[in-house]
Amino acid sequence: MFERILIVDDDDALRESLELVLAAEGYELASAASGMQALERIESMPVDVILCDLRMPGLDGFDLIPQLAARLPGVPIILMSAHATADLAIEAMRRGAYDYLAKPFQPSEVLLTLRKAHERERLRRANQLLKRDVSRALGERPIVAASQVMIDLLEMLERTATFKATVLLTGESGTGKEVLARALHAQSPRRDEPFVAVNSGAIPEQLLESEFFGHAKGAFTGANRARRGLFSEANRGSIFLDEIGELPLALQVKLLRVLQEEEIRPVGESKAQQVDVRVIAATARDLEAEIAAGRFREDLYYRLNVIHLHVPALRDRRKDIPLLVDHFLAHFRDTLGKPVRTIADDTLAKLTGYHWPGNVRELENVIERAVILADGDRLTLRELPDSIASGCSKEAAESSGGDFALRRARRTFEIQMIRRALSATEGNRTHAAKLLEISHRALLYKMKDYGIKD
Repeated sequence: MFERILIVDDDDALRESLELVLAAEGYELASAASGMQALERIESMPVDVILCDLRMPGLDGFDLIPQLAARLPGVPIILMSAHATADLAIEAMRRGAYDYLAKPFQPSEVLLTLRKAHERERLRRANQLLKRDVSRALGERPIVAASQVMIDLLEMLERTATFKATVLLTGESGTGKEVLARALHAQSPRRDEPFVAVNSGAIPEQLLESEFFGHAKGAFTGANRARRGLFSEANRGSIFLDEIGELPLALQVKLLRVLQEEEIRPVGESKAQQVDVRVIAATARDLEAEIAAGRFREDLYYRLNVIHLHVPALRDRRKDIPLLVDHFLAHFRDTLGKPVRTIADDTLAKLTGYHWPGNVRELENVIERAVILADGDRLTLRELPDSIASGCSKEAAESSGGDFALRRARRTFEIQMIRRALSATEGNRTHAAKLLEISHRALLYKMKDYGIKD
């Protein structure tokens, strides 16, 4: 909802009556008795919407609207007039007004017009977010939103992008947390400075401190020269700490100090170095459960969780799936040189109805595979994996027949995903761990536990 409304009218009684009606609805109000006074008001206070009279001495509404629109782009201006006609409405729109109210009007008419203006502005902002040029930071990965939950998330991201506050992104693997982190950086004042992304679970534990904070020459065996750490590389920019839940407790303490003191101490150095870095962390884990289990520091959690953005699973934003399909289809058509341009309706319906345990990353892989396999200019059910084309997943079929045990279902699913990752990387466990977004140690443990051989 709009919060701040400026009322511009030389009629004292009308201004007061509008103030009473709008104040009762919770709006914050300011008023001006003339056009010149209105221009002064907008210099000293933020305004979300303007109610402006047409006939005023001096600067009238028609002359005032272009000046307000130029100084407050995107702010809806609603004209008020006792002489409302179709021609007047057209002229008002031409000059930059959003709508007009014919005097005398009922309070309900004012409130309805404000609600319509708010909805229009919400959609405009959402569309602006989608079209914003962040290609330098995002590359070929899109931010697609048709679902309300994602539009709200993108609006929250935009509102927080300009601040240095630490951001914690949570959500399942494959939902696009790094894409959002890059968008956050790209929309911030730090956009021209480095964005450094690191998977906390992909670095061997004994090297983590050196990777994060750097080291002095001779600090340990093999340190033949001094080396800058990732925080130094991200100075004046942003650092994205993916899988923050996998950090060992010893490094969690050091990271907490960085967040509190804004300084780092390279391994082997006696003096600390100041750094100016915005920290964006992400995890697929339940950090509150990790705290209860003693694996994550509560004080670090609260330092990271200043702004919390939860990225919904793809199955919870199905309206976005057709847009994502269109994007990936266009991308792989160009990169693979295939003539595929459309997708059959029944094929899109299967994709939209699938539960997507691997989220957006899995959808991207499915579309890439389908484009490779396609013979003509349209994707059909033949190009989809059997688990999607048949309308149910392999793990769902294996756990059917009345077996609702979550532990067995999870085991079946993890075995399938690990085998797929190992197959995709030709048995390279390090690369497979990265695809699965777990640490190398965790992969080895699961392979041993599940009896999976290379």
